[in-house]
Amino acid sequence: MSLYPNAFEIIVVGGGHAGVEAALAAARMGCQTLLLTMNVDGIGQMSCNPAIGGSAKGHLVREIDALGGEMGKNADMTGIQFRLLNTRKGPAVWATRAQCDKKGYQYRLKWRCETQERLFVKQDHVIAVLRTQDRVRGVETAAGIHYRAEAVVLTTGTFLRGLMHIGLNQQAGGRAGDGAATRLSESLEGLGLELGRLKTGTPPRLLRRSIDYSRTEVQHGDFPIPFFSFWDHDLFHVEQSNRQIDRDEGTRAQYPRGSFLERANGQVPCYVTYTTPRTADIIRQNLHLSPLYSGRIKGIGPRYCPSIEDKVVRFPDKARHQLFLEPEGLATEEIYLNGLSTSMPSHIQLELVRSVIGCEHAEMIRPAYAVEYDYVLPTQLHSSLETKLCRNLFLAGQINGTSGYEEAAAQGIIAGINSARRIQGLQPIRLRRDQAYIGVLIDDLITKGTSEPYRMFTSRAEYRLILRQSNADQRLSDTGYLLGLLNSKDYQSFQAKQRAILQECERLENLRDGSTTLAQTLRRPEVSYRDLPHQDTSLPDDVVREIEIMFKYHGYIDRQKHDVAKCNLLHEQSIPATIDYDNVVGLRNEARQKLASIRPETFGQASRISGISPADLSLLLIYVRSGRHTRDARADPP
Repeated sequence: MSLYPNAFEIIVVGGGHAGVEAALAAARMGCQTLLLTMNVDGIGQMSCNPAIGGSAKGHLVREIDALGGEMGKNADMTGIQFRLLNTRKGPAVWATRAQCDKKGYQYRLKWRCETQERLFVKQDHVIAVLRTQDRVRGVETAAGIHYRAEAVVLTTGTFLRGLMHIGLNQQAGGRAGDGAATRLSESLEGLGLELGRLKTGTPPRLLRRSIDYSRTEVQHGDFPIPFFSFWDHDLFHVEQSNRQIDRDEGTRAQYPRGSFLERANGQVPCYVTYTTPRTADIIRQNLHLSPLYSGRIKGIGPRYCPSIEDKVVRFPDKARHQLFLEPEGLATEEIYLNGLSTSMPSHIQLELVRSVIGCEHAEMIRPAYAVEYDYVLPTQLHSSLETKLCRNLFLAGQINGTSGYEEAAAQGIIAGINSARRIQGLQPIRLRRDQAYIGVLIDDLITKGTSEPYRMFTSRAEYRLILRQSNADQRLSDTGYLLGLLNSKDYQSFQAKQRAILQECERLENLRDGSTTLAQTLRRPEVSYRDLPHQDTSLPDDVVREIEIMFKYHGYIDRQKHDVAKCNLLHEQSIPATIDYDNVVGLRNEARQKLASIRPETFGQASRISGISPADLSLLLIYVRSGRHTRDARADPP
C-alpha cells in the first residue's frame, strides 16, 4: 500500500454489478484498488428484478465465470430457483436463469469485496474526475477528499443526474431510497464527453400473503438444477441449503397447495398470471397522469422491456399481457410483479395491481417508478472501454447505455482487467465477436452506439452456434488463467474436463458398432449418448452434453468456424490510430465524418458502423495498404 492513505493504483466508482466485477478483477490481478460507493450497504444490490441470467444474459454470466468473475458463483450460492430456458430449440440459445434471494445476493457480494485482498471499500460520493492534461489522476468526493489513482473506472449505473418519477411527482435519485450523482455529469462534460439521457423502470412489490395463488399457474424450477458456475467444487447450493422452512400447521393452512411454501427439490416456485381488460381500461383512462405520456420523461426507455402503459398503447387489440409473480427472497414477504413496470401515480398503480388475476386483494409494499439518468455515448470508447478523450479513464455498465445486471457485469470485468493491464504496462484484452458474447456487446456499443438501453440477445451474435453457454469455459478459461483471475484449482478442473471430452471423442471415432463407428451413430439426431453401446457411464453430465453437441452439430460448427477464419483475415487488420480520413481519396463525406468521429480500431469495427459501405472500406483498405497514411502524416505540418 502507498504511504499516502488516499493513493491507489485503481479507483472504481460505483458498487453495482459492473463496479463489483471491475474492482474484484483489478484487485485479483495484483492492483491496489479502491471501491468508492455512495452507500456500502448497496453493494451488489438488485435494484430491479431479483434474477440473474435468461436468454443471452445467461451466456454473459457463463463467460464472466469462465474468466474468473464472481456473478455466476454468487447467483449459484444465493439462488432460490433455477431454470434452463429455450430447451425446445437448439443448444446455441439454451440459457440458464436463476431467481435469487435479493438480500442474500447483495450481502454475499459485499462480503466478497470486503474480504478480497488488495481491495479497499469506502463510502463516499464522487463529484468529479480529476485529470492532468489528457490523463486521469483521481477523483474528488463531496467530503472534499481527493483520492489519487493511475486509473479510474466509472460504473455509476442510473445515478448520473438520476430523476425518479411516480405519477407527476419527481424526486432526485438513482433508485428508491438513494440520492443522485448530480455533479459528476458536469465533470464528464468538462472532459469533453458527450452525454445522453435514458430511462428505465421497475414494477411494484406486493405482499405475498395477500395474493390468491390458486388462480395463477405455478412455475417450478428444473431438476437437475442448472447452475451457472463451472467451478462448483467449493460451492454449496440451494438444494443443500434451502431446506423446507419448518412451519406449524396453522401457518401452513394459510397458503393453498402449490404456494410459495410448497417447494420442489429445495427450490421456490414462481407463478404466472395475466392482466385483464380492466387493466387496459384503467391505463387508457389515466394516461394523462403518466409522466411517460405527459411529456415529463425525456429519456428513451428500453424497447424490449416496456412499461405496462407502453404495452397497452402499442398493442390495443391484445386482450391480456403475461405477468410473473416472483419471490424476492426466503426471508421476506415481498413479491416482484414482473411485467407490470409503470410510472403511474401510486393510487392508480394499486388499481392496476388489483385488476390482475389473483391479485384482486393484493397489498402493495413498494410502488413502481421510472428513473431517468445520464449516460455517455459509447462510441467515445475504445474496445478496452477506455475513453478516447481521457487516458486511463474507463467506463462500464449503464453509464455506457446498457440495461441489465449481466451486461453491466460483463463490461465491469473487462474494464477491471484492462485498467489493471494499463497499470502493469500491458496491452488491453479485446474479446472478438466470434470469441464471446462480451465481445459482441462491447463491439456493438463502440461501433454502433445506442440511443436506447442496450440489451443482449442471441440474435445479435452472428456466430452464436460456437458461442454456446455450455462451452464458455473452452472459449475463455485459458484467458482467465493467463490473466491471473482464474485460480489454479479451477483451471485444473477445466483442464480435466477438456481431457475427458477429447479422449471420449477420440474413443467414439475409433470404436465400431458393426459397420459404423459410435461417432457416426451419435451424429444421428434421435440417438443420445446414453443410448450408445459401450458408453462411459462415469462421464459427468456436462461432459456428455458437450460431446453430444459437438457430434450432432459438427457440420454447422465447422462451417461457422470456417466463416470466422475467413472474415478475420480482413476484420482483424488494424487501422492506424493517427489516420487522417480527409486524405482518403474518394471517401464519401458521411463515411469520412463517421470514421473520424468513432475512429474504429480494426476494419471489422469499421464495417459495422452504420452508413459505412463496402466501397468505403475498399477505399480505406487501399489507402492503408499503400502506406500513404504514413507519408501523409509526415507531410502534415507540426
